[in-house]
Amino acid sequence: MKPQLFALLTAIAWGVGGYFEKKGLHMGKLSPQMGITIRTFVALIILAAVSFPQWKTVTQAGSKALLYMIIGGGIVAGAVGMLCFYMAIKGASLGKVMPIAFTSPLFGALMGIMFGGEPVTFKSILGMCMTIGGIILLTIG
Repeated sequence: MKPQLFALLTAIAWGVGGYFEKKGLHMGKLSPQMGITIRTFVALIILAAVSFPQWKTVTQAGSKALLYMIIGGGIVAGAVGMLCFYMAIKGASLGKVMPIAFTSPLFGALMGIMFGGEPVTFKSILGMCMTIGGIILLTIG
């Protein structure tokens, strides 16, 4: 399957998931922290089972690679990012939160350019500008 299809499926899953998460937080009168805990617990069980055949690769990855995963995925994206996302969806409509929360492609592109040595092209600048314009259109008012 093409990476772009997986990216589209990611966007669909996160958009649909955000709707159910917001409903669950409000219906259950749950704190954002408890919502993240429930989400992470369920994801951990499923992902542990799905990744079981690859567990041996963790010892081969090296400490630097694991540190990047722990800091980037576990702390920054997993804990801080999710806590902020849940606080946002608990307090505002999905139409206001999702366009801002899912500007990760913009920040990913900037990180790639600034730290990853990726080229700055007309298309990348235009895409970033269009992303910002779309966020403004979806969230003003």
